[in-house]
Amino acid sequence: KDVITEPSLIYFGYTFCPDVCPLDVQRNAITMDILAERGIEAKSVFITIDPARDTPEVVGEFTDNFHPDMIGLTGSDAQIAAASKAYRTFYSRQDDDPEYYLMQHSTFSYLTLPETGFVEFYRQEASAEQVAESVACYAAAS
Repeated sequence: KDVITEPSLIYFGYTFCPDVCPLDVQRNAITMDILAERGIEAKSVFITIDPARDTPEVVGEFTDNFHPDMIGLTGSDAQIAAASKAYRTFYSRQDDDPEYYLMQHSTFSYLTLPETGFVEFYRQEASAEQVAESVACYAAAS
């Protein structure tokens, strides 16, 4: 409620992700720039699925590398599980290495509107331009 004050692209991932997360988060950052150029206020939110490694400092540094206005969220295992359940995402730790483990997870970005809640999701294949066009349509209709 405190975060989603305008159309928001929400992505669940983790900062140690070697491949998928950086690409999706970058796409969402570019989407924010396209929307800003069109005069549409929106935000990008990154929610970690790995709170053991993703401290507030780590998440903040990660999101700052992609976009200065991107919001990074972490919390307790229970808080992350509750957020994940609300968006019906999936995540699972892959091995027992205490430091270099990977996480399996869903890779959708979710568009949420302040008064409406969840309205759309975007697959990895969607380009920043496609996502921006869709977000702009939802923003205009809300």
